[in-house]
Amino acid sequence: MQLEHLFSPIRINGMTLKNRAVMPPMGTGYGNADGTVGDRLIGYLARRARGGTGLIITEVCAVDPRGKAFLNEIGVWSDFFLPGLTHLTEAVHAEGGKIALQLHHAGRETFEAAAGGTPEAPSPIPSVALGQPCEEMGASRIAFMIDAFARAAARAKKAGFDAVEIHGAHGYLLNQFLSPFSNQRTDEYGGSEENRSRFLLSTVSAVRKAVGSDFPVIIRISADELIRGGYDLEFMKRLAPRLVAAGGDAIHASVGVYSTPGNLSIASMDTEAGFNLFRARAIKEIVNIPVIGVGRINDPELAERAIAEGSVDLISFGRQHLTDPDFIGKAEAGRFEEIRRCVACNQGCIERLTFEMKSATCTFNPECGKEYKGAPTPVEGTKRLWVIGAEPAGLSAALAAAGRGYEVEIFEREALPGGQVQSACRPPHKKSYLDWVDWSIRQLEKCRVKIHYGRKMTAERLVEKRPDAVILAAGAYPVTPKIPGLEGAQVVDARDLLVGKVKAAGPAVVLGAGYVGMETADFLIAGGIKVTLVEMLNSAPVGRHTAHGYWLHKRIREGGGRIVLGATVTRIEEGTVIYRQENEEKKIPAALVVTAMGAKPDNGLEGALMESGIPHRIVGDAKSPRRLLEAIHEGDQAGREI
Repeated sequence: MQLEHLFSPIRINGMTLKNRAVMPPMGTGYGNADGTVGDRLIGYLARRARGGTGLIITEVCAVDPRGKAFLNEIGVWSDFFLPGLTHLTEAVHAEGGKIALQLHHAGRETFEAAAGGTPEAPSPIPSVALGQPCEEMGASRIAFMIDAFARAAARAKKAGFDAVEIHGAHGYLLNQFLSPFSNQRTDEYGGSEENRSRFLLSTVSAVRKAVGSDFPVIIRISADELIRGGYDLEFMKRLAPRLVAAGGDAIHASVGVYSTPGNLSIASMDTEAGFNLFRARAIKEIVNIPVIGVGRINDPELAERAIAEGSVDLISFGRQHLTDPDFIGKAEAGRFEEIRRCVACNQGCIERLTFEMKSATCTFNPECGKEYKGAPTPVEGTKRLWVIGAEPAGLSAALAAAGRGYEVEIFEREALPGGQVQSACRPPHKKSYLDWVDWSIRQLEKCRVKIHYGRKMTAERLVEKRPDAVILAAGAYPVTPKIPGLEGAQVVDARDLLVGKVKAAGPAVVLGAGYVGMETADFLIAGGIKVTLVEMLNSAPVGRHTAHGYWLHKRIREGGGRIVLGATVTRIEEGTVIYRQENEEKKIPAALVVTAMGAKPDNGLEGALMESGIPHRIVGDAKSPRRLLEAIHEGDQAGREI
């Protein structure tokens, strides 16, 4: 497919972009503790610019210390930040890119440690997502913040940025004023649509005045909040022309706030790619400035179609930039098979930043956030490395080691690579997980890595052939407690069911309501089978606070599934599961019983490796069963360091 529209230039006020690809703002936590820009953030963004993207927009940058959303958010509220910001623009420009600074105030969507005190908001209504109390801003404080946005924009221009983006989306301060969901004021900044729009319109006008007539000002909006009591698309269609009149040069049309069900602002794999483009088109039809579309887009061909049909002028590829910083250049060269695709798992990026309070990365790209460290040290001479297992950790380790010059061989006991990904990709909306396995195999073939399938490694062969180094990535095997009847013919392992080794039947009972159990139930329900999940814990292990967790619960509930919590299975009889809940014995009919109750590391070769003295690393589930993120990153680290 010729991507002539995606790779055509476009002008936003005084800025000309070489293509229509945009990297939108995404929080990373790569800023320094004092809010300045350091080598880590510079290396990360410069690497994305090198990939060929037309415009890079930084992550949120606080215009006031009280507006920080997280501890390491970068700042622009004083000249103190100018040296680091200037170094950032110079690094991106050196790679041939254009860069905009996103001006941000979190409002109530933060916490005291980040804001340095009680967060401020249009009304003293705590954040739904965070539950953090906040206090109402007075008129003088509002006037001060309008000026703070303007002064921050002037600093951005001084630091060499090519544009600024005003963050008026996702439930942050400016969005909070727009929305009756968060704004219950009765003064000139609340109540009517006119009053609720005043703060944002005044801010846009002040920024325009501060930067001059030819400096690009982009406005990021949530086209629809998609929450009860919030504003809708019709409201934003009325507001958009006024944003243009106030000084906006482009509109970046996102969707939702952080308390929107399913977190559509950062949509998971459960949401259709490009789901939000129709809202961008609705805005584009009524304004005469460029509109940037966004919404789970990882496919340059989808972007090409959206631009060609007139839905948008530019496309934001968000998390795809984390997964593969070179995907734009690959697409332009027609090397689509080399693109490593984002699957919208959210594990390494937003969930890591928000729920784990750690800096962001990417599940499938271990280099994300480590660009400033440089390339690993090449091996000296000819050295052989054996990887035991083509599980995700093993594939990742082999890629990293081959990149250093090792002669790598992989030994996999199964007929297919990927380990548990082969089963994990079978539930609804998870097929794309296998894309990474296929991509890895293609890369390994280019590196001339030999993969031996159906070859179970033995201690004797390791000692006899004695490679220079070994990475043990043999994965894990399922474990179950000793429950009478668990060995019956009707009882199967979740992985065997998902890959088709056994036939599904109903009604089914799934033992364990973690992600494996929930996704297996989702799989069965999609096949028309009635399912009950039985879980020992008193609360659901998979929370509704994550996007994927929300959709799993929703599909299981709407599909007639049931989750029994605080239940201990005591025995399994033919056609029945018996369990105890609150000291009462209960029964569930079951034509099929599926176990999804954990796994144990397959590290049986560890002893032979230690006795032989062969340098080795144990990675992934062979070390301890965890998420895909830990497996891929641990394998990569082993391949880089061994």
